[in-house]
Amino acid sequence: MLEINEIFGPTIQGEGKLVGTPSIFIRFGKCNFKCEGFQVEYETPSGVKKCACDSYYAVDTEFKDTWTKYKSYDEIVNEVDILLSKYPNNYKIDIVITGGEPLLYWNKEEFQKLLKHYIENGHKVTIETNASLNLNFEFDYQKKILFSMSVKLSNSLEPLKKRINKETLTKILTNTKESYLKFVIGKDFLNDAKTEINSILEDIPKCEVYLMPLGDTADEINKNCEEVINMAIENGFKYCDRLHIRVWNNKRGV
Repeated sequence: MLEINEIFGPTIQGEGKLVGTPSIFIRFGKCNFKCEGFQVEYETPSGVKKCACDSYYAVDTEFKDTWTKYKSYDEIVNEVDILLSKYPNNYKIDIVITGGEPLLYWNKEEFQKLLKHYIENGHKVTIETNASLNLNFEFDYQKKILFSMSVKLSNSLEPLKKRINKETLTKILTNTKESYLKFVIGKDFLNDAKTEINSILEDIPKCEVYLMPLGDTADEINKNCEEVINMAIENGFKYCDRLHIRVWNNKRGV
C-alpha cells in the first residue's frame, strides 16, 4: 500500500540543484520526524495546534484521512499521465518523489516499480529525503536516481542519533552520481550550523552542499536569505533560494 498525500504539477522544482526545472510532484504521506523546531504553526483536523515543518500535512498522521491509498503503482502512473498530457509526448518532465519521508516506502515492491517505470521511460527522478533511514541499492535503475538529501540539523529538535545516518549518506553518494546535501537554516543558527555541517562532511564522500533560508513565507525567506548567502560564500557551499515559497508562500499544489 502506497499512501499519497498529493500529486500535482506541472510546476517548477523550488529548491536544490534543479531549481526552476518543470516537474511533477508525488508527495508521500508519513515521516519518521516531526521537526518541531522549524516552528511552522498549524492546526490538525481535530483542532489541535502544533508546530512542525512546512509539509506538516504529509507528516502528521492526523491528516491521514486526506491521503489516498494506492494498491498498485499503475494507479499513480495513471494520475500522473493526466498531468503529463499537458506536455508534448517527447517532453520528459522531471518526476519528484517527496513527502513526508518517501524512503519509508523504499522496500515496498510497488514503490520500486514506480521508480523503475519513470527511470526506464526517460524521466529524471528526484527523491527528496532526510536520508536518515537505512537502504540498499540492488538494481541499476536505483543508481540513476537523484537524491536530494535534506539532512536535519539540531534546529529541527530531532535527536542526533536519529537524524544523522552517515552509512546511508555514504551509500547514496557512492552509488549515485549527482546526489547532494541541502540544509535549511536561519540567521540565528549560522555558527552551530557550520559546526554541524562540517562534522557531517568529515566522514562521507565529497559532494555538493546547498544552503537554503528557513521560512514558510516570502517575508521569512527575506529575513534569513542574506546571512545564509554570506555563510555559503564564506564556506565554499552553494546557496539555493526556496523559489516555490518566495512565489507562492506555502500554498499547496503549485
